[in-house]
Amino acid sequence: MEKLKVGVINLGCDKNRIDSEIVISSLSERYNMTNDPKLADIILVNTCGFIESSKQESIDTILEMSEYKKKYKCTVLIATGCLTQRYGAELIELMPELDIMLGVNDYNKLLSSIEDVLLKNIKVQHFNYSDDNINEGQRVLTTGTYSAYIRISEGCDNACTYCAIPNIRGKYRSRKMENIVQEAKDLSDHGCKEIILVAQDTTRYGIDLYGRKTLHTLINKISKISGIEWIRILYCYAEEITDEIINEISLNDKVCKYVDIPIQHISDDILKSMKRKGRKKIITENIRKMRENINGLILRTTLIVGFPGETNEDFEELKQFIKEIKFDKLGVFKYSKEDGTLAALMEDQIPEEVKVEREEELMIMQQSISKELNNIKIGKIYNVLVEDVDGKNYSGRNCEMAPEVDGTFFFESDKVYNKGQFVKVRVTKALEYDLIGVVCNESCE
Repeated sequence: MEKLKVGVINLGCDKNRIDSEIVISSLSERYNMTNDPKLADIILVNTCGFIESSKQESIDTILEMSEYKKKYKCTVLIATGCLTQRYGAELIELMPELDIMLGVNDYNKLLSSIEDVLLKNIKVQHFNYSDDNINEGQRVLTTGTYSAYIRISEGCDNACTYCAIPNIRGKYRSRKMENIVQEAKDLSDHGCKEIILVAQDTTRYGIDLYGRKTLHTLINKISKISGIEWIRILYCYAEEITDEIINEISLNDKVCKYVDIPIQHISDDILKSMKRKGRKKIITENIRKMRENINGLILRTTLIVGFPGETNEDFEELKQFIKEIKFDKLGVFKYSKEDGTLAALMEDQIPEEVKVEREEELMIMQQSISKELNNIKIGKIYNVLVEDVDGKNYSGRNCEMAPEVDGTFFFESDKVYNKGQFVKVRVTKALEYDLIGVVCNESCE
């Protein structure tokens, strides 16, 4: 008897992607996998429920896939992830087309749930909340075999007033270092060259298991793995960055000199209202310290505009800070009023049109800053990781670019290169976010 086919649609962040990759590995032991939902007997949507736009995308995707039950082969429709964890009971009423709903701690029930639906024709729901469980296991990479995310911890203790993650994912809990290192070794054995460390807060890694921050130790151990050429660190809280982390980034040749510090704002009044631990002084001081000690540092941040009570003065302070610091990479989000968060109950909610104006103003500023910084790179030579090939046209990333959130490095070549291969490329043209270059020959210096 031919195996049933399963299609998995992943939405949301890179932590969600890891969950989906574990799910795909588990499902592929029993079912055939397909990238075409029209051919799938079973469709799973791994949802995001972080902010309003991501919730709407998740709902729209589920509704779209529910149509596949009418038009194509699908007989079992599954929703998992943050949206189902957060709104399970409501979704059941709103979307009767769903056959299985699982929360973020219930992926281990997926196979048995599918069997229950297929054999017993019943609907299945699990929404367990956990401060202990961490999803771990074999994965099927969806990023290409050359690059992979590794989750080093689950949950969050920061309790920012705008964020629902602690209510969804639970308290901060680090994975055992030996498990992470082994996962990196396994990925390397399968051709992975870039490891991207992620968590809700990577800088606090180890504090619950080992009584102190041990991110620098973890990075060092991963760097000893042959085959790993780039180690990238995302989601570092600026106020939590230690001298040990700075030294490891600075001195370890395998660590990308790229630090992602999502500061969210710089006005002390707004940071206090957000219940962020950092304040302008320590954020500024740690940025200065990193730039003084890490040669060629690339800094990325994310900001929230339109938080309740954000005055024109607060916004002007943020604009001035961006002009002074000149972040290499910067993303801006409009504040999203989320159910169950303290910020949703605050007075002085900002009108949507003001949020839009502030977001656009910051992004226009950043375009100019990014173009200015990219122009400095003309003539420089970088190792570029090839990610896409179209005849003689190639695109990829250098060490200064994280996947999906930063720019792209384009070049042409008569010589054939494969995805996952490193190529030396000299920058010949700079755009706002992207770089264009030519392949260096052996005499290229």
